[in-house]
Amino acid sequence: MITTSDPTHTSEGLTRFLDRIERVGNKLPHPFWLFSILFGVVAVTSAILAAAGVSVLDPATGDPSPVRNALSVDAIRELILGAEESFLTFGPLGTMMIIMLGLAVADRSGMLESLARHALGRVSPGYAVFTVCLAGALSKFLSYSAYVILIPLAAMVFKAVGRSPMLGMIVGFLSINAAGDANPFIAPGDVIFAKIATEAAQIVDPDTVVRPTDNTYFTTVSAVVLAIVLTVVTEKILAKREHELVPDSDAAGPTTGARAGAVPEETELRALRSTGVVAVLFLGLLVVGMIPAGSPLRGEHGAILDSTLFNSIALVLSLFFLVIGATYAYRTGRLTHSSDLPNFMADGIKSVAPLLVLFFAVSQFLALFQWTAISTVVAVRGAEFLRGLDAPVFLVLMLLIAGIAVLNLLITSGTALWALLAPVIIPMTMLIGASPATVMAVYRIADSCTNSITPMSATFVLTVGYLQTYRKKAGIGTLVSFTLPAALAMMVAWTALFALWYALGLPLGPGAPVH
Repeated sequence: MITTSDPTHTSEGLTRFLDRIERVGNKLPHPFWLFSILFGVVAVTSAILAAAGVSVLDPATGDPSPVRNALSVDAIRELILGAEESFLTFGPLGTMMIIMLGLAVADRSGMLESLARHALGRVSPGYAVFTVCLAGALSKFLSYSAYVILIPLAAMVFKAVGRSPMLGMIVGFLSINAAGDANPFIAPGDVIFAKIATEAAQIVDPDTVVRPTDNTYFTTVSAVVLAIVLTVVTEKILAKREHELVPDSDAAGPTTGARAGAVPEETELRALRSTGVVAVLFLGLLVVGMIPAGSPLRGEHGAILDSTLFNSIALVLSLFFLVIGATYAYRTGRLTHSSDLPNFMADGIKSVAPLLVLFFAVSQFLALFQWTAISTVVAVRGAEFLRGLDAPVFLVLMLLIAGIAVLNLLITSGTALWALLAPVIIPMTMLIGASPATVMAVYRIADSCTNSITPMSATFVLTVGYLQTYRKKAGIGTLVSFTLPAALAMMVAWTALFALWYALGLPLGPGAPVH
């Protein structure tokens, strides 16, 4: 007799629940129309809130930030005039276009497919998942570039080991999004986070300095823990629905196009060895170029993290993929004429054309949301609620995780939300005994996981677009139904890890106590 506590019965019930989520979610309109509808909703809401005189103090400046009416004549004029700029300055757009110019050469040459096949052809599915999970956690220093590069590569890795490339995309997306803030490396984003935290902490103590390394110990351990959690969830839960992720018969994939015929394996291996030498030389030149303090690759006063190299990482990566892709194509005989190279690049741009349409709608909505100041009101009111609670420090930190995670469903830019919340929550928690570095660690947990389940995130829309290159009917529901269990599991696991860390009193980074 099967009872409700039977693991098989529970698993089947969860599968049916996720299937319902997918069916309901896929009944939502196309993301282009969804964001167009939300644009109208925000515009009407802004008119109502503006008429009611809703206003808050911007914690970053201390100035009043009233809700602005998007339906006024002046507002409509300003939004129309700014539409082009909103689209062209939309974060993922330029990064995606620049990266694709080089990545398309590496793909059209056959190098990526050959590399995945030779390097991962004998890897078991379990190790493939863990490899992608770790790669996602380690790649966040690439910013938006991580999504553009890793998601297609994750599809190739899964395909190489006989699994659904669509599941590979989803796991890649989850690993970057949820585990991305659990990065053992110091990324440019860490520098920005630390600067914002320092300014907020100095409201209470002018001598307080928060450093980019203050969460290093915690994020390094977190990267491994979250990779393991995501691997287990993928194999125990998501894999049970992998049969639903079958690409269309005519699917080409995000960067897969018509290539020249197959070449002998011996030629492939020689080409890969030559490509490896060129890759090492390219990276070596970058290292050598960073050595002189006055190098143009460095930033002001010889800065390394806040430097030309890291701030222009999309261009550097594009050149890297272009060089190694061209090397492989030449060595395999697929690059025979000078016009072949720009043709490869043009094919790469064509493959992401559907994403450009989505990005236009998303960019206009996010620009309106920010312009009306509704995003500021949401963040500030939420922070004020937390500040009004009189509770032990640990409980406040737990409530912060929950509250920020909810806000993050609406304001998906980690830096923007941190800039809004830090001046409120850091002084508040410092006054009750919490370290700014601890609050920054808590923010990382809350900021990461929920990005994987909200269509408000530009990278969520990007991933839906990638999935549609394999299956045209894939939609928001498809992605949410697979990301929801993984995001929740990682949120719980990461929060539990922090609770253990806090209880043991372990330092979060060099010279950064948790208490």
